Amino acid sequence: MLTHALIGDEGRTIELGWKDGTRTRFHAMWLRDNALDDKTRSAGNGQRLITILDIPVETKIGAASIKGDALEVSFVPEGKTVSFPSIWLSANAYDRDAARQAGWTGQHTVRWTKATMQNSVPRAGYPAATRDRDVLRQWLSAVKAYGFAVMDDLPAESGALCKVSDLFGYIRETNYGRWFEVRAEVNPSNLAYTNLGLQAHTDNPYRDPVPTLQILSCIENTVEGGESSVVDGFAVAAALQAENPEGFRLLSSCPARFEYAGSAGVRLQAKRPMIELGPDGELICIRFNNRSLAPTVDVPFADMEAYYAAYRRFAELIEDPSFEVTFKLEAGQAFIVDNTRVMHARKAFSGTGKRWLQGCYADKDGLLSTLAAIEHGFKEAAE
Repeated sequence: MLTHALIGDEGRTIELGWKDGTRTRFHAMWLRDNALDDKTRSAGNGQRLITILDIPVETKIGAASIKGDALEVSFVPEGKTVSFPSIWLSANAYDRDAARQAGWTGQHTVRWTKATMQNSVPRAGYPAATRDRDVLRQWLSAVKAYGFAVMDDLPAESGALCKVSDLFGYIRETNYGRWFEVRAEVNPSNLAYTNLGLQAHTDNPYRDPVPTLQILSCIENTVEGGESSVVDGFAVAAALQAENPEGFRLLSSCPARFEYAGSAGVRLQAKRPMIELGPDGELICIRFNNRSLAPTVDVPFADMEAYYAAYRRFAELIEDPSFEVTFKLEAGQAFIVDNTRVMHARKAFSGTGKRWLQGCYADKDGLLSTLAAIEHGFKEAAE
């Protein structure tokens, strides 16, 4: 893959050429800090064994050569020689031509709308996912790519949702308990426990950190209505940005405030933007929940009118049927949503029949870790 390696800046940088004609540059200090040898990285877990202070401040590249599918680099003044696989260098290249526009998402994030997703909802059967790692891999991969997926063939019994979280990680217990009931109640502490329809929303924006995954499992559902729906918040944010760049800027740069005090001894508060970007402009989180929105006090007076106009337009787009994917959960079915991205909603349902769901929270790092481990295992088997 590599065609040439040219040392520049008196050894402080190196330029690599690739067979497709592209070129990438690396700094000597960066390469030394990320060396893959067993004196720099633990062979067992890959963790770094040195600190930045262990690397000489005057580190430079003394020599470099291409050997097969790897780059061999000798560092001075240490006199240390390290080999870097070309595939590793390509995967970790940071030399880009231009900065990305704020609101970008990674290549593994697939934004969707009703038109692209309604007839292709990702799903898997629980028995198959437990015995076939490839079925589980595809289901977890769908959650990573689309932010939600359905699971069929669960036991229609209390606590069955734990079986879903056990496939990849652990339940995140909150003041609502290990899991919580979602059905009509008299004098409920939360509107989720009524038969009213619920606007598309993310859960618990008043927590910091917010729960990153939510699982909803159906035990019984014989009511008229009560369909579940999901909306890709990343797709909606992109639509807002294309239509109103200034509104997108306000919602992503000015924090909103969220709070919850519906239970004795609980007063939760968080201050985060409705559309959250990372330091490099990556779109990383949507927080949208009208029930939990506290007074917005972190927007300058001169911008408040425009901020509210953007908030209203964001809400209108979220309610636009062209973004909504709907399905009705039957007994023994569950769905999972990435609570930092996908909003979920519920249609109103009648007072006759029964609708009993249970919900719980989990953390996305466990899901992504399990997926990566399965993929790594498949890759090793293929090799």
